[in-house]
Amino acid sequence: MLAFAPLHAATSAAATVVTWLADTLAPLTGGAATAAAIVLFTVGVRLLISPLTLAQVRGERRRAALAPEVRDLQRRYADDPGRLQSELFALYRRAGASPVAGCLPALLQAPFFLVMYRLFATGDGHSHLLDEKLAGVPLGWHLGDGLTGPVVAVFGVLLAVLLVLAWWSARRARRAAAATGTVAGAPTEGPGAAVLGWLVPLLPFTTVLVALVVPLAAVLYLVTTTAWTALEQAVLRRPQPGGIDAR
Repeated sequence: MLAFAPLHAATSAAATVVTWLADTLAPLTGGAATAAAIVLFTVGVRLLISPLTLAQVRGERRRAALAPEVRDLQRRYADDPGRLQSELFALYRRAGASPVAGCLPALLQAPFFLVMYRLFATGDGHSHLLDEKLAGVPLGWHLGDGLTGPVVAVFGVLLAVLLVLAWWSARRARRAAAATGTVAGAPTEGPGAAVLGWLVPLLPFTTVLVALVVPLAAVLYLVTTTAWTALEQAVLRRPQPGGIDAR
C-alpha cells in the first residue's frame, strides 16, 4: 500500500484542484462546471509538461536533418543489417542526436497521465466528481451502462473528434517517416522496419478504443489531451523557414 501512497496523494491533490476549478467556473458554465474543469485542468497539466515536448521536437529536428545521410547508409548497407545499425548509431553519436531520445519525454510524462487516469477513470476516492453531469450524462457513465439519446449524442461527438484526431496523427506519422527515413527512431529499412511502419500510424487509434471502455470523464480527458497533442504537432513541428533548425 505504501508504494501507492504518493500516487494516491497526487490524485487527491488533482481532485482538489478540479473541484476548485469547478466551483469557480460554476457561475459561467452551470451544470457543466466539472466537465469544463476537467478540460481546463488537462490543459494546465499539458502546459506544465510542455518543456518536455519542446525537447522532443528538437531531437526530432536533429534526426530529420540527418535524413539524407541515413538514406545513403540504408542504400549502401542494404544487404548488411548489422553494419547498417552500427553505422547509423555512429552517425547519430557524431551529430549528438540519439535515435531513441524522443522516448524520454514520453516516459517522463507517464506519471502525470497515470494520475489523470486514476482520477477521471476510477475516481480514486473522489467519486463525487464522476456524479456530475455533462448534457444530462453522468461523468462516471460508460457506454456499456446503456445507450440513451443524450449518451449517444455526447459520446458520439467525442468519439468522432477522437477519430478525426487519430486520422490526422496517423497521416502525420507516415509523412514524418517518409521525410526522416525513420519510424519511431528506427530506420525505415532493415529488421522489423516493415512491422514498425505498419504499427506506428495505427497507434493513435488506440485512444479511440480506450474511449469505448472508460467513463465520460476520462473520455473528456482523452479528447482534450489528444487535441492538445495535435495542436503541438501543428505548431511545433511545422516546416522551418530556411530549412530544419537542428538546435
